[in-house]
This record gives sequence, C-alpha cells and structure tokens, in this order.
Amino acid sequence: MAILALKIIFLMGLVSSSIIRMPHQRVQQQNVIADDRKTTQEKALLVAVFLGMFILPMLYILTPWLGFANYSLPVWANILGVLIFAISLWLFWRSHHDLGKNWSPTLQVREDHTLITDGIYLTIRHPMYTAIWLWAMAQGLLLTNWIVGLSGILTFGTLYFLRIGNEEKMMLEQFGDQYQAYMQQTKRLLPYLL
Repeated sequence: MAILALKIIFLMGLVSSSIIRMPHQRVQQQNVIADDRKTTQEKALLVAVFLGMFILPMLYILTPWLGFANYSLPVWANILGVLIFAISLWLFWRSHHDLGKNWSPTLQVREDHTLITDGIYLTIRHPMYTAIWLWAMAQGLLLTNWIVGLSGILTFGTLYFLRIGNEEKMMLEQFGDQYQAYMQQTKRLLPYLL
C-alpha cells in the first residue's frame, strides 16, 4: 500500500482513539481518588508511551524527518495492520465502555470503585492493555519506519511489564478474595490463553 494511505489510516485511528477516550477523561477528572499509587516512574513511563505512540508517529506522518529509517512490507502485512488496528480500536472502546467511571490512566482507585467482571471483562482482566498491544503491533505494520514502527512496542512494552504486577497487587488489596477469584476465572490479555 502507498505510504500516504497508511499514514492517513493510522492518523484516523489516532483521532478515533482520542474521541473514544475524551468523555472518559472528563468523568475521571470528576472522580474522587481514594488510593493514588502514581509514582515518578509511572509518570515517566506514560510520557515515554505518549512519545512512542503519539509524538513520533505524528512527526513521521507530518514531516519527512524520519524518512531515512523507512522499510517496506508486502501489501498483505499492511492489510493485516489495518485489521489489527480496527480490532484494537474496538477493544479500546469496549474496555472504556465497560469500565465506565472506574477507568483511570494511572494506578488509582476511586471512591465507590467497583470491580467490573462483565462485558469484555468477563474473559479478560486487562482488555485495554490488549488493545494497546494490538495498537503497537499495528503501528509497526502501518508506519513502516524502524524508529516509529518499533517505538510503540518498546515504550508500551516497558510500561506494561513494569506496571502490571503493581496494578494486580493494588486490585488484590482493594477487592481481596473477589479479585483473587476473578484472577482464577480469567486471563490477563487473551481469553483462555494468556
């Protein structure tokens, strides 16, 4: 596929993800925080993810500056990237929808926080992470540039592996046996697998 078409598709996905998240950010800002575990490390990791999954892609899409690191893929790989990105966006929307007011971009528990175990959360404990993993993979298939294509996987992967244990610990402390039982009934990222 043409590089311009791939850039436009990715840009449309970025806009869509912003539209999906916007109403949830407004609700999240109105919630009262009962337990805040946001650390300097987490803030730095979130900045890195923003750089790797938004700033660098926008720089690549809007300027020729990173063109020296371009690579090419067969059309089937680009089409796979479009499909993966579409699934990612659906899962991103569904995760936000099912979490409702319980969503937070950082490790925080809200007043009246409830454990969501239905909808997409019936089989996956962290579908939003799954959505972002898929997004990062799609980024490498759509933005065919060694710097930008890998930046999403590297930055989000670092955040995920440093954060997931702390998040599950926080949920166990907040919901106790209820979360322990939920962990035994679900997988972290992929139903019945992982």
